[in-house]
Amino acid sequence: MHGYQRRRRKRVAEINVVPYIDVMLVLLIIFMATAPMITQGVKVDLPQAEAEALPEDSEAPIIASIDAEGRYFLDVGDSSEQAIDLLELAGMVQSKLRITPEAPVVVKGDANVRYDAVIQLMATLKAAGVPTVGLMTQPEQ
Repeated sequence: MHGYQRRRRKRVAEINVVPYIDVMLVLLIIFMATAPMITQGVKVDLPQAEAEALPEDSEAPIIASIDAEGRYFLDVGDSSEQAIDLLELAGMVQSKLRITPEAPVVVKGDANVRYDAVIQLMATLKAAGVPTVGLMTQPEQ
């Protein structure tokens, strides 16, 4: 007498991804909350003037900065506090505009910078293929 034989079931090898989704959502919330606090940049005393703000739905701007000593900086999201020369700045702007051609380009010049340094920067940006350049200001108090 053969008794009841149990049928062997095939093992299923699946990865449970629910814990990974939970971890990713927590990380997303943490990065969204801390990203605005991590903004870095060059210390520049902007001139005060009444100006219109960039639209909220526009791309992140490319910010070309000039400090009081006339050194040039470029902020394209992965900002660094290291001065660069105009040719390097032009190349970086061109490569960024190839990736996001609709990104606005803004000049952030110190209130005490020489006028010539601002004009040289704007001419370099024009030669790099930037169609329009905005000037960043500090709101009047």
